[in-house]
Amino acid sequence: MNRNVKFRGDGSFKILQLTDMHIGGDSNNAKDLKTIALTERLIAGEKPDLIVFTGDLISSLGVQDPAAALRRAIAPAVRSGIPWAHIFGNHDSEENVTREELMEVSREQSGCLSEAGPEDINGTGNYILTIESGKSSSAAAVLYFLDSGAMAPESIGGYEWIHTDQVNWYNEQSLRLQNEHGSLPALAFFHIPLPEYDDVWQHGQVSGNKYEEVCCPKLNSGLFAAMAERGDVAGTFAGHDHDNDYCGTLHGIRLCFGRVTGYNTYGSLERGARIIRLQEGERHFDTWISLG
Repeated sequence: MNRNVKFRGDGSFKILQLTDMHIGGDSNNAKDLKTIALTERLIAGEKPDLIVFTGDLISSLGVQDPAAALRRAIAPAVRSGIPWAHIFGNHDSEENVTREELMEVSREQSGCLSEAGPEDINGTGNYILTIESGKSSSAAAVLYFLDSGAMAPESIGGYEWIHTDQVNWYNEQSLRLQNEHGSLPALAFFHIPLPEYDDVWQHGQVSGNKYEEVCCPKLNSGLFAAMAERGDVAGTFAGHDHDNDYCGTLHGIRLCFGRVTGYNTYGSLERGARIIRLQEGERHFDTWISLG
């Protein structure tokens, strides 16, 4: 399958960000069925060009067949015929399954554009997608996907961080793309928010809801600084915090939370998704929440 998605004839490109579905092991669970139904409505109503799952598609703890749970989570995207991509969160491979095994399951499904990524750096699911011009086959924008891991070592505590080798990989890919295509506008997707998500709430221009502390890593590995220096990434999109859905601008980069999609998990926000709309040739993007 061609992994390069394409701007529409009118120059637009719409992404549907689904996050924290937390599908479990019981195929008849009422809350999970409600999540799947909402996902189907969101896909049908928004008609995106790309569906992106930003982690915690499943909650694998105590689940005997996590692969089956993952197939249920991604089934609406597979049935839609729309290309889709994903990254993992801290709950996807918590028990009885590895990220590598889940990635194999994903890549067996039609429409999947995800990749395991380089084996010599941390994480499973570090990869890029390019968006082709609506007028030609040349690259017009790029999407970065990074595996933000799960839990930090006990000596540090809290959540894992995007490691230095992954930051180096981003820098290498960004430079390569610039050399090959010139300056391309870019977006980045990961599950666990960067420490700068807390900074932007304190110091940036912000809109949206913040009803819980930002559950970011205790260590800052410098991904945001790398993106600011490279100058290609216009916005980043995370999940993880079910009661946060705000967007804020910090040093020229918009840091956005998705809207929690799954019912079988905590959170007071109405379930939905974030919509992201790019326009070819522009670094700016529009984004809003859709409730299906």
